[in-house]
Amino acid sequence: MRPAAPIRLALLALSAALVVPFSAAPTVAQDVDHDRDYVLSATSTARGEGVAAGSTRMVVHASQGVFPGTVRRVWIHLPAEAVLAKVGDEGLAVMVFQDGHAYVDEAGQFRVPIVLDNLVHAGRIPPMAAIFVDPGHTGGDLPGEKPGWQPAPNNRSLEYDTLSPDYATFLEESILPLAASDERLRAAGVKLTADPARRAIGGISSGGICAFTVAFERPDLFRKVLSHVGSFTDIRGGDHYPSLVRQSKENPKPIRVFLQAGEHDLDNRHGHWWLGNLQMEKALAFSGYDHKLVGGVGGHNGRHGGAILPESLEWLWRGADDGR
Repeated sequence: MRPAAPIRLALLALSAALVVPFSAAPTVAQDVDHDRDYVLSATSTARGEGVAAGSTRMVVHASQGVFPGTVRRVWIHLPAEAVLAKVGDEGLAVMVFQDGHAYVDEAGQFRVPIVLDNLVHAGRIPPMAAIFVDPGHTGGDLPGEKPGWQPAPNNRSLEYDTLSPDYATFLEESILPLAASDERLRAAGVKLTADPARRAIGGISSGGICAFTVAFERPDLFRKVLSHVGSFTDIRGGDHYPSLVRQSKENPKPIRVFLQAGEHDLDNRHGHWWLGNLQMEKALAFSGYDHKLVGGVGGHNGRHGGAILPESLEWLWRGADDGR
């Protein structure tokens, strides 16, 4: 007995749907640029009309105290001489950046010297010395002519990902005195501030968690944190931070924290970067910290952080003239 026509037609349609043509090419996932909408504003791309450029100098620093036997590049950016001349007895504010080569590059993703010169000129942040510190290489000499990852600094994870006060001590004993001795400051009769509320520290990836560690361990040194795609993951125990922050609820550290993170950040054996930053935000909120998270859709890079850098710095330094 043959099936009724409607049933027979339905069966034929189902069979056709299940047949995959032999010649069909497999579907290939297309790479998506999740950061395509993050672009630098005029505040980051060029100094505005009438903005006096500060000056940047690079020195090579060989460590003899903390992290002995390492050598690294350090850049120090100071405001223009006319700005320095107006700095009072309170001293020049300070901001340190880990992975300094990425932040000091005026053609890179952050372009901090340009941003600082523009914001200081507009009165949106206080005049400051920016100190850009690269991670250390073990050995007596720098292994390459170019800064950054050519080759990659082999002491970076130890310095940045370790949850201890060591890096803060390194800044206190080595880097801050190095910057304070700059001949441009001496010529202008200007000192660096000793007020931790007028010191900030920032970084990207492991440099971001390092910035948080410095302030969390030593709020007597630094009280402002800027973290770009921070590695709050299990590299050297960084995934413990949300719990540690929650445990400080009854006695929160007097620090201010700005987090930037993206939904398409890394996801590997060390953890999920986006979720790690979400956990940090929730922990900071639970314990009553002055904080802000700006989440996006980007990946593990500085494009989103660079695009919002001017606004990030304004938020971080708000109230600085009032001691906040």
